Formats: sequence, C-alpha cells, structure tokens
Amino acid sequence: MSRQKLVEMTRQAIAHSKQGTTEQTAEVVRIPATDYHDPERFRREVQGIFKRLPLMLALTAELKQPGDYKSIDACGVPVLITRGDDGEARAFVNSCSHRGSIVVKEGCGHAKRFSCPYHAWTYDNTGKLVAVYAPKDFGEIDRSRHGLTPLPVAERAGLIWVTLNPASTLDIDAFLCGYDEMLAHFGFEDWHVEAQNQVTGPNWKIAYDGYLDLYHLPVLHKDSFGPKMPHQALYHAWGPHQGVTAPHPRLSALEKTPDDQWSDEVLLGGVWTIFPHVSIASFNGGGRSVMISQLFPGNTPLESITLQTYLMQNEPDEEQRKAARKQFDLLDYVVREEDYALGLRQQRALQSGAKSHVLFGRNEGGGQRFHRWVKRLIDIDADDDDALAKLFAEARS
Repeated sequence: MSRQKLVEMTRQAIAHSKQGTTEQTAEVVRIPATDYHDPERFRREVQGIFKRLPLMLALTAELKQPGDYKSIDACGVPVLITRGDDGEARAFVNSCSHRGSIVVKEGCGHAKRFSCPYHAWTYDNTGKLVAVYAPKDFGEIDRSRHGLTPLPVAERAGLIWVTLNPASTLDIDAFLCGYDEMLAHFGFEDWHVEAQNQVTGPNWKIAYDGYLDLYHLPVLHKDSFGPKMPHQALYHAWGPHQGVTAPHPRLSALEKTPDDQWSDEVLLGGVWTIFPHVSIASFNGGGRSVMISQLFPGNTPLESITLQTYLMQNEPDEEQRKAARKQFDLLDYVVREEDYALGLRQQRALQSGAKSHVLFGRNEGGGQRFHRWVKRLIDIDADDDDALAKLFAEARS
C-alpha cells in the first residue's frame, strides 16, 4: 500500500504539471510575528515539543554493528545511543549515576563499555553499571539500580527515534502515523555516511519553514540551483509529518512506462520532513544520495543548530567521492549563505516589531499545517500523554 501511495502522489504531480496548476488551501493564513522570538513561547515549544515528542537522533548507518554508539546533545539533554550484541538500538541519558558527569563525549565510535572520565564508573552498552572504582572504599550499592537512565527508543526505516523524557508513555509508532512505511522505501539501513557538518541558524521555525517551502527556490537561490526548480509544491501529510513534491514537467515522461517500473528514486523525489525537526532531500552528486538535516532549537529563540548528514546509497569510488564532495559543499553553501543568512536577517526584522504577523499563502499549505501542529502541541498539558496519543490517533485515521 505504501508504494501505491507513492505512485498516487507522483500521478497527482503529473496531473498538476500538465494542467499548469498547484495545490491551494482555502485561505491565506496569518501567524503572529512574536511566535518567532517570544521567550515564553519558545520555552513552551522546547518543553512541549522537543522534550516530549520522539526526535530522530541517529541513522542506522551510524550504528551498523554491535558495539557502535553515538553521543549527541539534543536540546541540552546528553543522549547516548548504542547497538547491543543482540542488535538492538538503545538510548540513555548520557549522565553517570555517581555525580552526573557526561560519560561519553559527543560523536560516533565503537565500544562495548563506557567508563566515566570523572571516577571511572563503567557501564556496558545495555546501560548496566558493571564496575565501580575502588568499591571497598566507596561502599556497598545495588549496581542494578544505578545503571544509565534509559530513554524510549525505536528504530524504523533505517532511522532511530528517541524521546528525551524517560517517563514518556507516548508510543513512537503512534507518533509516526505510518510515515515510517513511506520512508522505508529509501532502504536507509544499508546506506553509507559520506560527510557530516553543523550549521548555526535562526529561530528553529524560520529554518523549518524553509524546508517546507518551494515557493522561494527560483528567487532566493537564483544564483545557485534555483533557476532549474519549480516554485509550486504539493503537500502530503501523515499527521504532522509531510512529504513535499513538485509538479515538475519532467515527470510527464513517466506516463510512457508502467507504474510498476517507476523507480523508488523517482517516487521518493522532493523533500520528506519529519516533525518537528528533520528534512530529507534527494540529490544525485556522485550517485544516489540524500541530505538529512536535523534541526534543534538553540539556547535562545534567536538561534538554532542544524546537523547535516550526506548519506549515499552506495559507498563511492574516488571519482564519485569527488562529485559527492562538490555536491555537499554546494548544499552547505546554499543553506549557510542563502537560506540561513536570509533567515537571520528576517529574524532581526521580525524582532523590530514593525510587522504584527507573517503570511502563509494558499500555495503554502505545508507551512500552514506545520504551524497548526506547533500550536496544538504546546496547548496540551505537559504531562498529558493520553491527549497526545489521541491527537496522533485522530491524525492517522
């Protein structure tokens, strides 16, 4: 059924292309400008969204073998993700049970045990406390009660989601609304991590607006790749998650071929966003590839951090690697010097108070939907996981 959905999406894009039309909502929507810089609003977003919902924190490609791990800071929460000998991905708060020190520095690696740099308390890759330094001097404790604090985790479609609240009862599959079935067609489990980068940007919603927006491509990116791109967008939703496709004229050539012969590469074109912070965009530099952007709020409403991963379907040879490097460098430039540079200027203008609202047009349904979800979620009481589950269940039905 999920492949048939991809075919239907592509047929819809072909129809719009032939008719010269695009998808439109009922009306233009106004969003308060203060939503992008108000400190209290920002606090509610971090607590009500980023510290409550599952976040895509790692790729299966980063933890392919038992013993592989990834340490990452997510909204101020240190997270350690491990691959156990049983092949299972697990996630923990990366904080020693002795004095709370961070056990593993940020980054990826391979280890079966993790020793805290402060007092050498040691944990295995299932989070168990397996050794206490100088135990006779320290005194008796029940080691089974002092392991690393586990976090809810799920691995789907070659991606790993973690919820930062250890007490969360929200089912990650419910949150995904079936979206992982679509993403599974990429086959990310077997892909290759070629390059990674970090970019500082504006308020997280200004950045995320751009990932959903094709309207700006021929304008803002007129000196890079924009002239080749259509500005129309078609949006497909699975709860808060959205696939963004364009009615590109080249898709019409598919009509000459039976749809069971349409490649996954064609069917998965466009941008796939995972609420609240991930964008997956397809490219072909050095071979089939995607750039996965993981967006996190910064310490204030005025900043964000984006982790960029250039993922390739196959490990490249030397010539393909050169082409891939050129493609990744271009993407880094476009995001840093075009998208985020403009976003930072946009943010300063909004802070001036000159505009009370920003507008999302009838052709910008993805942005409208995104902001509706942000508001719905921050309006739900912080501890009401049942209300969250009900919201996602209704969205899926």
